[in-house]
Amino acid sequence: MLMKKKYAICGVSGRALGMFAKPILTTYAPRSELVALLDTDPERFELFRTRFPEHPAIAVYGEEEFERMIEETKPDVVIVAGRDDTHARYIVAALEHDLDVITEKPMVTTGADARRVLEAERASKGSVTVTFNYRYAPVHDKIKEMVWEGRLGRITSVDLNWYLDTYHGASYFKRWNRRRELSGGLSIHKSTHHFDLVGWWINQRPVEAFAYGALHYYGSEGELNPERVDGRHCGTCTAASRCAYYTRWNARHVKDDHLGLLAAEGRQFPYTGYRPDQCIFDSEIDIEDTYAAAIRYNGGALLSYSVNFSLPYEGYRLAINGTKGRLETTEYHAPSRTPFPTPVQTIDYFPLFGSKETIHVVHREGGHGGGDPLLLNDLFLGEDRSRPYSVLSGAADGAYSVATGEAVWRSAKEGKPVAIQDVLAGWKGELTKA
Repeated sequence: MLMKKKYAICGVSGRALGMFAKPILTTYAPRSELVALLDTDPERFELFRTRFPEHPAIAVYGEEEFERMIEETKPDVVIVAGRDDTHARYIVAALEHDLDVITEKPMVTTGADARRVLEAERASKGSVTVTFNYRYAPVHDKIKEMVWEGRLGRITSVDLNWYLDTYHGASYFKRWNRRRELSGGLSIHKSTHHFDLVGWWINQRPVEAFAYGALHYYGSEGELNPERVDGRHCGTCTAASRCAYYTRWNARHVKDDHLGLLAAEGRQFPYTGYRPDQCIFDSEIDIEDTYAAAIRYNGGALLSYSVNFSLPYEGYRLAINGTKGRLETTEYHAPSRTPFPTPVQTIDYFPLFGSKETIHVVHREGGHGGGDPLLLNDLFLGEDRSRPYSVLSGAADGAYSVATGEAVWRSAKEGKPVAIQDVLAGWKGELTKA
């Protein structure tokens, strides 16, 4: 008889419900069992029961009841999916119980907490998996394969420019992400995805970062702020008709990952003391919305990176250069929100001496470019060992991506290069998985 693995979820977020609870209770139910939920807000337990009425008896615990949860439900794995600043606490506590951990990205919000996790994992029988689902997107996997096969030779430089549109980009400034103490800033909350991808593609570890950053679009000084008043919410704002961000998207039926969830449940803001429609022009916003960075890697590669959180369309442009050639690709994400026709993403390969080759990749259904279903298979069925390289991310991957993000915002504030090892307080762990 197949033994079921028992899971407890810390942080009953929308992501926790859709990405983890639902698959455990449905697709992977023959091998998995959800035994506990932990959160600061009892209303989130009620939201879980509304979405999964056939599972009313799942044990629930408050934020201070982690030890009792472990003792009473005896999970094999703890899934950490709450607000970013809560991750370190539950990851370390689970490792101290020799349990495995699955955590949403970013693994933590500071280099100091990354170091704590690395040390806790080293002393534990448990291990940490960070759900970097972008690795699993078919185009990203193909890029990894091309680099791994040596088609580019030794990697010398990478150019990555990431764009978020006025819908997605603004959403971070409506929510708790807009405060650095809660999210680490967007060079951590969002850019860890990008830094992890680059490190995984080229199999090199970041050494140093130099960056510039600014708050151009949002906050009280934003040029499109209709009036300087704090504490507004989109749902009740009297200036909404004069807000370009609001009027651009309010007239269209676009499902937001937070507001759409609430609408689907037929309930208005079913969270205690939290609304995901805070004004993007509030003066409490203390993070940047634009970065340009140069990052040096231990294998000699150089990354030129930029990200912008308020653009007319969403996607990225990537080029990877090596001693034997170059590849380029452009992605237009969320075509339904893009005000012009967008092509299907391909990869252009330019050998150093030879003819250009355009590579068409088989695209898949599912979130994050078809990556989510493949990630879930690896999480709940075990990693696919037929691949010649690992795709699942570990604690070292999570730590280096967070440390790079912190080095970026610190460099932007301090005006000088920041060493990754300084952010990690001299940690000398393993290189990111190949």
